Amino acid sequence: MKSKPQLSFWQIWNMCFGFLGIQFGFALQNANASRIFETLGAPMDAVPGLWIAAPLTGLLVQPVVGYLSDRTWTRWGRRRPFFMIGAVLTTLALLVMPNSPTLWIAAGTLWVLDASINISMEPFRAFVGDQLSPRQRPTGFAMQSFFIGVGAVVASFLPFILARCGVANTAGPGEVPDTVRYAFYFGAAVLLLAISWTVLRTREYSPAELAGFDDAQPAAVHGGARVSGMPAWRQIVSWLGLGVLLAALIVWRQGDRMLYVLAGLCASYGLLLGVARLLPGTHMLATIVDDLRSMPGTMRRLAWVQFFSWFALFAMWIYTTAAVAGSHFGSTDPQSAAYNEGANWVGVLFGAYNGFAALAALVIPLLVRRIGLRWSHLLNLWLGGLGLISLMFIDDPRWLLLSMVGVGFAWASILSLPYALLSDSLPASKMGVYMGIFNFFIVIPQLVAASALGFALRSWLGGNPMHVLVLGGCSLFVAGLCVLRVPSQPEVV
Repeated sequence: MKSKPQLSFWQIWNMCFGFLGIQFGFALQNANASRIFETLGAPMDAVPGLWIAAPLTGLLVQPVVGYLSDRTWTRWGRRRPFFMIGAVLTTLALLVMPNSPTLWIAAGTLWVLDASINISMEPFRAFVGDQLSPRQRPTGFAMQSFFIGVGAVVASFLPFILARCGVANTAGPGEVPDTVRYAFYFGAAVLLLAISWTVLRTREYSPAELAGFDDAQPAAVHGGARVSGMPAWRQIVSWLGLGVLLAALIVWRQGDRMLYVLAGLCASYGLLLGVARLLPGTHMLATIVDDLRSMPGTMRRLAWVQFFSWFALFAMWIYTTAAVAGSHFGSTDPQSAAYNEGANWVGVLFGAYNGFAALAALVIPLLVRRIGLRWSHLLNLWLGGLGLISLMFIDDPRWLLLSMVGVGFAWASILSLPYALLSDSLPASKMGVYMGIFNFFIVIPQLVAASALGFALRSWLGGNPMHVLVLGGCSLFVAGLCVLRVPSQPEVV
């Protein structure tokens, strides 16, 4: 057994450069999807439901892509073919979405866009785990965070910059402004070129080579109790029954229709277990379910960190435009100049937090060396929580940039340190499928947010979207506390 060779700075740069393009598409979606939906006639409390496409496609696509990429080997490698397939599909979706003539077409295009981004993004996480030794993985994931920050800065600022250059920032009823359309066109080109660079400028270890390295199997402290055998029928019936019970309760109480998503999640998990039990053990679905039930102990504890982190992020992405436009620019009308000025400023804020994230990505490896992975992540999450809560107490919209410093540190940390903690606990032969399964704990909180936040906004939060952002800040504080239960690298080696 031998250690993986240490890669140079530029080798790590090339293997992560594709994330610049991925984040271009991701940031354009995050900053402008709600704006497009509202422009096409979606009421504000219906917007979370339209965003369900994003997490649901990740839930379906990433484990499958991870499973397939683990078992792929071609002249282009195992992960890189998926990079290119996703890049081409994402490029096409970016060209279509801002030209959607109706709300249902825009919502459908978001499904295609997010699924395509996930096809490229999931193998990138496994790619770093494949290529880098445990010692260099925090640097590799931090480099990904750097490119995510840089790409998102430019992408988020594009409508604002185009408006300053004279491009029309308003349009007729039901039409997306030219600032948004041209930003999506530019983003499509950047995404395709950046991913192509990584595909052409990197190499991959073959499965046989990966199996020969000393990190092919994780340290024993990361492991959990192995779950053997097929799921029990009692467990299957319990999850199905819980889903039916929740649905019946929602009907009885005449609850918000989006709450059915929560009932559907429970029932769907029970159905998944039932189908896996009936399939041969070698079937892809049965294998994924078996890996899910047998995940390492470190991964189980990280799941709670991810849940509260991504609940907060999804709340921020959905409601920042409405919160800032209403509270700081005095308009809730998507056709008004004030609302669109506020929406552009949100693009600037999102660009700012991604810019701060790019800088934070340079600091995080140094912070990890000083205080370790866990305490670094806790500190960054709490900075993000303070940033989100402070939005409610700042009157001048220009000072909201200060809040974005904390959000940027949290974002950079969320995109790097959980993966550094996770990758050390995974066997090399299943790096892809476990990275895909790990996405469940990103997707599930987003589905919970999409299903429950509209109801919570109307029933408990006074209809003020700024209160949703405060709730998100509190969620980041809880995520930070959950980090303390996760074993970190210094405790393992």
